[in-house]
Amino acid sequence: MRDVQQERDSEFIDRLVHINRVAKVVKGGRRFGFAALVVVGDQKGRVGFGHGKAREVPEAIRKATEQAKRQLIRVPLREARTLHHDVTGRHGAGKVVLRAAPAGTGIIAGGPMRAVFETLGINDIVAKSQGSANPYNMVRATFDALKQVDSPRSVAARRGLKVSELQARRGEAAVEA
Repeated sequence: MRDVQQERDSEFIDRLVHINRVAKVVKGGRRFGFAALVVVGDQKGRVGFGHGKAREVPEAIRKATEQAKRQLIRVPLREARTLHHDVTGRHGAGKVVLRAAPAGTGIIAGGPMRAVFETLGINDIVAKSQGSANPYNMVRATFDALKQVDSPRSVAARRGLKVSELQARRGEAAVEA
């Protein structure tokens, strides 16, 4: 049982996005606490984020990593390198726009979003953050956007079509434009 859990944990990479130090003023001085924001992913389409708080930084990071592994989501990727379509996400005052990009573009995104894409396994994407620069809101807005991504297979199944018919219609729309 223990070996299976260690093997499962080893497939994930984690990225520390932000550490916040907070102080509580008490009679003898200040007591410091730390909050950590961590993103965890397998670089194959699964990603999650977690938030942990503790008196020491390593403990806060450990708590955040455990929470992130419990909250993984699966995102369908095109050719295992980019999104299937453009999408926007919101959380609070944070708004992000994610655009699929051609091969060789790289990850063009700001700090917290970059960590999400690297752990997710996306190689080509253009992302823009509008509104809040708060890392927590940016990560949550990015996850909101990623949850909206649909694969052609799921869209075709929902509409009762074949994937090839859907792709053909996509080509016709590009010719008309």
